[in-house]
Amino acid sequence: MYAAYSLCRANLRKKKVHNALIGLLILLSTVLLVTSVTVILNTTNLFTNMHTKTHGSHEMLILDGEVHDPKLVYEWWKEQEGVATSSLIPFRTLSGISRPGHEPTAGLLNLYLYMMDTTARPYEVDELLFAQGVESLVPEPGTVWLPSSIAYLYDISPGDTLEFSTGDSRLSIEVAAVVVDMPFGAPFPTSARIWMNHQDYVAHFQDIPGNDQYMMGLRFEDYSRSSTYWERWQQEMGTPYLGSKTSFQEMSSFYLIMNKMIGFIMVSLGVMMMFVALFTIGFTISDDILSNYKTIGVIKALGLTSRKLIGVYMMQYIMIAAVSVVPGFIASRFLSGVIVDSALSSLKTKTAGVTPGGGWPALTTALLLLALILLCVFYYANKARHVQPMQAIRYGMSETQHSMKTRRLTRAKGSGSPGMLGRAPLLAVIGFRNLLKNRKAAVLMLLLSMMMSAVLVLGFVLLYSISHIKETSPLWGYDSTDVVVQITNKSVFSRSAFDQQAASDPRIENTNWVGAVNGVVTADRPAGVEATYTEPMNFSIIVIDGSYDEIGYRNLSGRNPQNKDEISIGMNVAKQLNKEIGDIVEVYIEGHRHLLTVSGIYQSIANMSYSARILADTVRVNRPDYEDLDSGFINLRNDADLEQVVQDLSSGYGNSASVTTQQTLLYAVYKQAVASLILPMSIMGLLFTGVTVIIVYSLSRINIRKESKTYGIYKTLGLTSGKIRFSILLGVLVLSMIGAVIGALAGVYILPMILGSILSDYGIAKLPLILNWWGIIAFALVTALAAGLGSWASSRIVARTSPQILVVE
Repeated sequence: MYAAYSLCRANLRKKKVHNALIGLLILLSTVLLVTSVTVILNTTNLFTNMHTKTHGSHEMLILDGEVHDPKLVYEWWKEQEGVATSSLIPFRTLSGISRPGHEPTAGLLNLYLYMMDTTARPYEVDELLFAQGVESLVPEPGTVWLPSSIAYLYDISPGDTLEFSTGDSRLSIEVAAVVVDMPFGAPFPTSARIWMNHQDYVAHFQDIPGNDQYMMGLRFEDYSRSSTYWERWQQEMGTPYLGSKTSFQEMSSFYLIMNKMIGFIMVSLGVMMMFVALFTIGFTISDDILSNYKTIGVIKALGLTSRKLIGVYMMQYIMIAAVSVVPGFIASRFLSGVIVDSALSSLKTKTAGVTPGGGWPALTTALLLLALILLCVFYYANKARHVQPMQAIRYGMSETQHSMKTRRLTRAKGSGSPGMLGRAPLLAVIGFRNLLKNRKAAVLMLLLSMMMSAVLVLGFVLLYSISHIKETSPLWGYDSTDVVVQITNKSVFSRSAFDQQAASDPRIENTNWVGAVNGVVTADRPAGVEATYTEPMNFSIIVIDGSYDEIGYRNLSGRNPQNKDEISIGMNVAKQLNKEIGDIVEVYIEGHRHLLTVSGIYQSIANMSYSARILADTVRVNRPDYEDLDSGFINLRNDADLEQVVQDLSSGYGNSASVTTQQTLLYAVYKQAVASLILPMSIMGLLFTGVTVIIVYSLSRINIRKESKTYGIYKTLGLTSGKIRFSILLGVLVLSMIGAVIGALAGVYILPMILGSILSDYGIAKLPLILNWWGIIAFALVTALAAGLGSWASSRIVARTSPQILVVE
């Protein structure tokens, strides 16, 4: 046993640099894998725990009193066993927030606001958790509670003053506290609940035209049985629920999407890195056995058993793995905390953060990685059993390998043709022979270059596509117009006057007006199938007075509606209802039944493709005076006029409408996505770059040691150290460039296809990407440069060593 321990210690001491590099590779693999598992599991767990802690609603109902009596709805649900309800909370809607003394912020100016008439806490459903400020039962007069999703994103704190446009006046009010509001607290907020004092609510809204709307949340003891309650509702009321309803899936989707996407990428790349680590360890052990074949034969001849020889390698890598896995596990805790915090920051409160716990899954992942390393070591170290002492001492290899080598040399001498390498430049021949003689190392370098290039290119393509979302906005389910006008004060704004001004402005090509109504679609029962209850779908329907084609809305198949009998539906609506182009759907719009033909199917991430598009004429069949269109979409003839048009319209309608560019609105929504992606993708890119340099350095160093006598002969024949090093570098660069090209194609086409499978649940069938090939080529070149750096650094041993010593070795 002491002999095995002495050999293990000698191996550790003799190859300090190489063993350190292997340990670093194991550490990085541990960091990436454990981090990915922690991110995926904790994203869901943290959201679920916070939802449970606040008694979060599973469904949110918004009632305007025109379709259903809010009090009747509230009383009906209060009587249902197994369902907890929030109070019936009155609210009015406004558009946009401004901050006195600050530059206007597009994201704040275009928020859709629910101004809540706050009832006294605590709430049975959707309790508010205070993140900043003084906790109280209701907001004090002259103050509001602001949701954390808005406050954190736009750096608003208690004590700041906000302004809202209400009719002919502006409401200036102070932020008293920042609260976690689960149904409206997800990242990428486009709407928010502003919690007001009751006296302030009455004073500011009693004279404004319109009636109160109401909001109530439902929390089921068993959410899977929610359809049973809605079936009972339809039986007792004689009609489906026709109001607005937001499901738990819709409320939770944007809490989870970013970290699920990041976690999926990290798991995929972590597994890739783990296999690189295992392959590297296997290659190192195999090479060590071949390089020391004669020494192993002598040791076995002296009486050391094969089992003890295997134990030498097992002991060596147990030490390296233990030293690497433990700090990797600890580092992953901090890294996963940073990633989860960046995506779920809106859940942070003054008493609790969102730091994820490692738990047994993270520990199991680390132990599994350790077990795989030991199995890999055992498998490759087992080759030492086949070393025969007499053959090893006589040939320095097995007799079979010696015979094969002799036959190759005989064939080479008998061949009169120099072959392709014989006609190539000398330095190229040296570099390529270095790769051909070490094929396993060359294959590992090729695979590593492919993976690094794929990681870097994927990260670049994702970040570039999201940061330039204006170019692909129709493929995400948005418009592609130039200017967006959001009406903030309908009592003052005159649409007819605006249209006249737009028609007379030579810079404006067209203007379309868009609004939204609530829709309910009932599922068909196939003929011959027993009649069972299928819960209707409640979703938002976009209404346009104009042309969808002009504002850039696209479809995956079919076309946008062009007459009042047509409808275009989101892909998840089509999937759930099993509808295709040309099918008829029964739709209730504001309580009125319509039979509409499906003209198109589209994708949209904004509402997970649970939405539809119709013309304003469809609504006017039952409401001839329908004009509730609060967003204008303007296309310009010349993009150079964009800023001037926005400035002119803002100055003319500043008190009644918010005017901004569509690109600014998209950036306001997706800047959080870019911020969430930058950190993990940068970390993964740096890790793979570091791993590439490490492994190429290690492999090149092994190859140079094996060919040291050959390089000594080259130096005695007149080749300088620089030329020898350049020849080694040239071979590695060509090999890594081949891998970089293959990896870049995988990062552009294959990995996004896999990633798209996650987004399909969020309403995106085809991931919209922008391929900037100059950037893709640049990141592919980074792969080659990293491999070249590792190769050049490892070849310094050639320059430092004299030809005589190299030949003697």
